[in-house]
Amino acid sequence: MTEATPAGALDIPGVLLAGGLARRMGGGDKPMRTIAGRTILERVIARLKPQCSGLVLNANGDPARFASFGLPVVADTVTDFPGPLAGILAALDWMAERRPEVKWVLSAAADCPFLPRDLVARLEAARGAENAELAVAASGGQTHPVIGLWSVRLRGELRHALVEEDIRKIDRWTARYPLATVAWPTAPVDPFFNANTVEDIAEADRLAALDGG
Repeated sequence: MTEATPAGALDIPGVLLAGGLARRMGGGDKPMRTIAGRTILERVIARLKPQCSGLVLNANGDPARFASFGLPVVADTVTDFPGPLAGILAALDWMAERRPEVKWVLSAAADCPFLPRDLVARLEAARGAENAELAVAASGGQTHPVIGLWSVRLRGELRHALVEEDIRKIDRWTARYPLATVAWPTAPVDPFFNANTVEDIAEADRLAALDGG
């Protein structure tokens, strides 16, 4: 997280959410599955690194399995795998402690290999234009609440929602705040396609050619 911000990137770091259990793939780390010769996580990093002022990976268990990617690994601070909100909270806490100047953090699922190259810029522009507290991505008439911008100053409220109110669904929590939604086209590839099953991996191999590899 100490490298220089890439030219053209906003001062918004990103967290890649890899804390899921991948039950529909028989367990393991979905982002480590391979699509057209590259792991999904490699593809996600390649898409987001030019857009963000640093990346961290949210994952539980032994962080050494991700050592080759060179990213800080931040585990959930709320137990029992409560879902992506816990990963987002862990990233907000990590940023508040280590990069107190950061006001907004991008979150993205680490199993989305075709993320837009203008993801951060468009989310931040919409958030600013609408004076919103949060921003989320959408495509094909569906929102993708795991992929969005989060205000670091809301981390205390998020922790309370998780720990005291047992809120797990992202959209239940985001409904409390002014929210900007930004839609992307789904052709030739839905940029928020995610690999949940073995069949999805096969489909992603096909889509990779349409997305430029």
